[in-house]
Amino acid sequence: METKIWYLCHSGFAVETGNFFLVFDYWKSTPRGAGLAKGVIDPEELKDRDVLVFVSHNHPDHVNQESLRWPEQYPNVRLVLSDDIPAVPGAWMLRPDQELTQPDFTVRTFPSNDEGVAFLVDIDGLRIFHAGDLNWWHWEGETEAYNLDMAKSYKTQINALGREPIDAAFIPVDPRLGKQYSWAIDYLMKTADVRHVFPMHFWEDAQLLSRLLTDPVSAGYRERIVPLTRRGQMYEFRVLNEFQRTNQAF
Repeated sequence: METKIWYLCHSGFAVETGNFFLVFDYWKSTPRGAGLAKGVIDPEELKDRDVLVFVSHNHPDHVNQESLRWPEQYPNVRLVLSDDIPAVPGAWMLRPDQELTQPDFTVRTFPSNDEGVAFLVDIDGLRIFHAGDLNWWHWEGETEAYNLDMAKSYKTQINALGREPIDAAFIPVDPRLGKQYSWAIDYLMKTADVRHVFPMHFWEDAQLLSRLLTDPVSAGYRERIVPLTRRGQMYEFRVLNEFQRTNQAF
């Protein structure tokens, strides 16, 4: 099965599977009418698709209030929201460490060490991890105790992913962290079995992704980093079947 992923700016992504269209942390809906090629979603173009909109938490750079109203006009759109967001009628409101099981997909949430949740989604034979603001937050100027707590909380959740293959993972690489920008993605890639990793939350700083791709820290998994640096850019890959998952070594 071919899977398409569009970069929608910052931590926003759209994922097209065989039967679903998934939207994660969609924030920037301007300019209107620009279309997916410019990183803008027009729900009118998705009215014949089964659409799931995920929002990891209530920070304004992760949620588009307009998208929360899409189901009012488009019954094919369903919302999967962190419970720190004001309740929306008909939406699934998920707290950390909760599982939502439906006939054709499963969503598991992980606690964020900032706000809200991270999502692990099994759908159409595809496993997707979107970290939201779960990150290895190591800030210069914070206390040692704070930074150690951030490290512990991040590692605990990544360890909880286990070793089952993840087809696509979206993980922060925040330039504000300075030399610690890569700690989260490095730990993820050395701990979990991730096929394709999408850096996010880099505030459209394309130079940071260039740095990551040449940084010695990424040498062991560099070919699995997807450098989506332009809003609206699309990446396509084929999902491995179970036999391929079992027999392909990474």
